Amino acid sequence: MKTIDIQPPLQVSAAPPQPIVLTLGFFDGVHRGHQAVIKTGKKIALAKKIPLAVMTFNIHPAVVYRGVSETDIRYLSTREEKIKIMQSLGVDYLYVVHFTPDFAALTPQAFVDQYLVGLKADTVVAGFDYTYGKRDVASMALLPKYSRGRVDVISVPELAEDGQKVSSTRIRHALDSSDIDTANDFLGYTYTTAGKVVHGEARGRLLGFPTINLETLGQQRLPGIGIYAVKVKVGTTWYLGMASIGRNVTFGDDRDVTLEINLLDFDQMIYGENVQVRWYHYLRGEVKFAGADALIDQLKKDETAVRDYFAAKKG
Repeated sequence: MKTIDIQPPLQVSAAPPQPIVLTLGFFDGVHRGHQAVIKTGKKIALAKKIPLAVMTFNIHPAVVYRGVSETDIRYLSTREEKIKIMQSLGVDYLYVVHFTPDFAALTPQAFVDQYLVGLKADTVVAGFDYTYGKRDVASMALLPKYSRGRVDVISVPELAEDGQKVSSTRIRHALDSSDIDTANDFLGYTYTTAGKVVHGEARGRLLGFPTINLETLGQQRLPGIGIYAVKVKVGTTWYLGMASIGRNVTFGDDRDVTLEINLLDFDQMIYGENVQVRWYHYLRGEVKFAGADALIDQLKKDETAVRDYFAAKKG
């Protein structure tokens, strides 16, 4: 797969050498609904024997359209994760358009002329609710009017579960509510984040449960406060772990939220290394214990719960 960054305006050199099927969307998280759109595009591309391309953006459009601070956005997938998933879905070209104010100001007709026709789109595929400007003038229903017969337009219906649309918004809400099981179900894969191992208070080691303290890389969204069953990739090996997102309330009030993970069957110093975390299951909420002994008793139960969870998954 070839990844191409586009700094508006579109340059002729960015266009592929032949017609393409072009799928459109921001695709944060590349969840099951997004995957349905991309798989529809792939099916058409195979039938027409032309490449499949995806056009996405470097930042959430809300940063430009609604003035949301770029640093306040928390994404479901990093650029690297998005690229990895796109590759697995058989995408040939990934166009990452830098969402500038000039790009946002394009009229619907200019967007179609410059980007869809400019990228040699034979067929455009997007979700039924995709917009390329204000919804009343830039909907999927109006796209054929702007394309003027130059591009076939395929609108993919919503993917719903329990009567509700599978969407990035619902996944964010599930994560914020510590409902990692629902988030993973909607994503269609295990939610993954990345972090750098940094120095903490070393309290876990004193309790007999040494932890790695992680500084989250980029603007990734972490699940809500709680204790989770996870796997952590150190080097090339995945280790079982119990992760704590919380304020360590047993040891004081008004503390910052931190991410600490006790890796099972692991005893190495890895300060400064980057690791990946796969979030599998919510175990319990954060509890303020009467003291260290009560906390240790609970940590032993948590370890057993983590081992039992993964043993059951394996079976």
